[in-house]
Amino acid sequence: MADKEQVPPVDGVDGAKLSKGALKKAEKAAKKAEIIAEKKAQVGDTAPADSADGEDVSQGHYGEQPLIQSKEKVDRNLIKVKELSKENGKLVDQLVWIRGRLFTSRAKGKQCFFVIRQQQYTVQALLAVSGSVSKQMVKFAAAVSKESIVDVQGYVRAVEAKIEGCSQQDVELHVEQLFVVSASEPRLPLLLEDASRADSGVNQDTRLDNRILDLRTTTNQAIFRLEAGVCKLFRDSLDKQGFVEIHTPKIISAASEGGANVFTVSYFKNSAYLAQSPQFYKQMAIASDFNKVYTIGSVFRAEDSNTHRHLTEFIGLDLEMAFNYHYHEVTDQIGQLFVEIFKGLRDHYADEIATVNKQYPAEPFKFLEPALRLEYREGVRMLHEAGIEMGDEEDLSTPNEKLLGKLVRAKYDTDFFILDKYPLAVRPFYTMPDPNNAKYSNSYDMFMRGEEILSGAQRIHDSALLVERSKHHGINLSTIQSYIDAFKYGCYPHGGGGIGLERVVMLYLGLDNIRKTSMFPRDPKRITP
Repeated sequence: MADKEQVPPVDGVDGAKLSKGALKKAEKAAKKAEIIAEKKAQVGDTAPADSADGEDVSQGHYGEQPLIQSKEKVDRNLIKVKELSKENGKLVDQLVWIRGRLFTSRAKGKQCFFVIRQQQYTVQALLAVSGSVSKQMVKFAAAVSKESIVDVQGYVRAVEAKIEGCSQQDVELHVEQLFVVSASEPRLPLLLEDASRADSGVNQDTRLDNRILDLRTTTNQAIFRLEAGVCKLFRDSLDKQGFVEIHTPKIISAASEGGANVFTVSYFKNSAYLAQSPQFYKQMAIASDFNKVYTIGSVFRAEDSNTHRHLTEFIGLDLEMAFNYHYHEVTDQIGQLFVEIFKGLRDHYADEIATVNKQYPAEPFKFLEPALRLEYREGVRMLHEAGIEMGDEEDLSTPNEKLLGKLVRAKYDTDFFILDKYPLAVRPFYTMPDPNNAKYSNSYDMFMRGEEILSGAQRIHDSALLVERSKHHGINLSTIQSYIDAFKYGCYPHGGGGIGLERVVMLYLGLDNIRKTSMFPRDPKRITP
């Protein structure tokens, strides 16, 4: 035992002697200091700094992990949050590890509730002081910054009352261990709770300026998983029909769609263009006897359109196919392709649709099988009957497209339809004219909720007619000579179409802006992040 410290006589301010009462207090304080000194001598200086919380029985069961640098392999099975439910009975009352982000936390007394988020799934966790959980551990959990990535070990416990704020509503995790894998800075430029609310006041620019955080919301996780599903269903459907996936140049020598809406780029000592579509190359592939092709890739449009549905760069799902005798073989194929995509989304992406609908409610998307096909003149007639004044050969304006969509839904109970036989004057130079009426063409658009999502046609596969139509449109033949030459040596009759991926997803989910379905959108005012 350490020697007792000698406590000298205590004088007051300016050396004045203390009163008897004050002297008693001083002696009591000295005695207390002596006892503390004795205890320190017995146990050394290894006691926790916050001794008021008592012994830390959780030591080693919480804290910050060292930076993962692949130093060692850990034999640990991390369970996915989506698997935690009463339905998955084998996990109830089992001790499991999960990894996710700390979404929200709330400490109260000797316990701390927090929510772990893993992509679009969330589960509530509870940490409470007990024989195996210390006050220090609860304090540590309460101090972990939101959005930090954590490893949590706990028992999966069934609950009676639904946990409304989480996707996993019938279970919670009773925590035994908690480690921070990657800590977030405490100040977030965008609060995910705010960005996730149905009546969120977070404006679009704030979201896009902080897109990395914004994309973490359960809604955005669902949107882009569903978007990936559209690509998968597109590929799967066409692969079954014998289509070949191809990859086409994005730097081209001439504007593929004509007009001025093209980005010019420096190409060594010359100029080139960013592809407005893979149109020329799809057709060249048909002329090369591939017969059925598709491609998925970026499309560039230099349109100064700051609308809810336009982007300067988007993902195009394009297809082209040879047919035997009539281009309706193509429209029927594409119509059925969309039906298969819609059915696939309905049947396999119900969780994602439900997650998006929580924040952005929308009516379920309706479609017919086979897809409804109307002639352009019939669509114009429906608009006339609704009081719209427009010429039979005028192109549809955006408001008229939307109105027609409402009229079609009311009459045919479908959100998807094909509008066939467009006026030739409003279509590109490579569109095949209608042999029965020179004012119209073998072309079509397809619509979802009253907005165009595909434009297509039978293409001209005769080089002489293609030259004639090119001259009619005032196109410099020298800029597209290799394209025209592709049809000089015989080519199967063919047709196809181009689909805007982001627009399909926006309209299927009933969203109000295409920037919600573009991961990093590009428009006339935004090229970052």
